[in-house]
Amino acid sequence: MDFRNDILAGVTLLIFLGCAPAASLNQSKRDKSVWNYDGGVIFVTDGSLPNGVCFRVNGEVNAGEFFNHLKRVDNEHGTVFLRGTETVSEFPQALDVSFAIRDQLCTPGLREIAPRTYLTREMMSHLQLSIYWKHGVDLRPVKDVREVEARVERIAPYAKGLAAELPDRFEWSYLLTVPSAGVPLTDSMVFVFRTNEEHIAARVAARL
Repeated sequence: MDFRNDILAGVTLLIFLGCAPAASLNQSKRDKSVWNYDGGVIFVTDGSLPNGVCFRVNGEVNAGEFFNHLKRVDNEHGTVFLRGTETVSEFPQALDVSFAIRDQLCTPGLREIAPRTYLTREMMSHLQLSIYWKHGVDLRPVKDVREVEARVERIAPYAKGLAAELPDRFEWSYLLTVPSAGVPLTDSMVFVFRTNEEHIAARVAARL
């Protein structure tokens, strides 16, 4: 899937490294744990480009009311997903994946010696995204991923009086529809981002 021809110039997918499931551990015992997925799966992570630009990604995986009251129960017998007393084994027909990207300091809280480089529209336009389903060690390419929305918004500087002297900063937001019919809940959604030079800029798995 190549987003370089997106109708919104420069609004192209980038990177998020590492994924933290948004499920909360509400019960932890020696022989059982229960994770709740109300509201979907949230991921927040940091990433970087080869040119030294760093950024943060905030996003979620959702699907209407599918994740409401959905629980993962891990015990000595294995893993089972439940909604009330109903056992759920597969994802719905499609999943909504939304996320926003903005740059940030590479070393938060520390003063950088070199001049800071900001994330630009051109940088965002040179990356391509591939999505896979991962089962064990096997990767299956996901076809027919649809981009529902892509937008870019200027970030207002904190020091408004210096706005004219500061470089423009932006936030990129995306909403994708990912086909998921028949996919087991135990499979992971893997995102691989590559540069024009086929360098893997990031790889991350969203899992329940």
